[in-house]
Amino acid sequence: MKRNATAVWNGTIKEGKGHLTTDSTVLNQTQYSFASRFADGIGTNPEELMAAAHAGCFTMKLSLDLTEAGFNPTSLETKATITLDTNTGTITTSNLVLTASIPDITEEQFREITAGAKANCPVSKAYNLDITLDAKLV
Repeated sequence: MKRNATAVWNGTIKEGKGHLTTDSTVLNQTQYSFASRFADGIGTNPEELMAAAHAGCFTMKLSLDLTEAGFNPTSLETKATITLDTNTGTITTSNLVLTASIPDITEEQFREITAGAKANCPVSKAYNLDITLDAKLV
């Protein structure tokens, strides 16, 4: 399976602007700019897209792992925060915060399965950065 997206940029880094389009057209000439990345400009940015990818992938992997272990999750909500060190231009961390409602699971089972999903979701494997997980069972 292959997925792709296209980025177009016009102009200089600070004054220019661009747009992103995905095959599914969920992003369809979605704007991004220096301001949307480093200030409060309208549009998206690579770090936001990385966070969305990580949150989505981890949550789906966790659902798979829970299902395979015999659990039926009622609700899984993950927020991912990507940190860009603007001094070095390096993306340094992805922090996952999970709130989960899973009937009949013990805290130990929950910790074990969430740790496995964090380590083994395809996006976690692709990212070369520190990944943290704060998981709450409600």
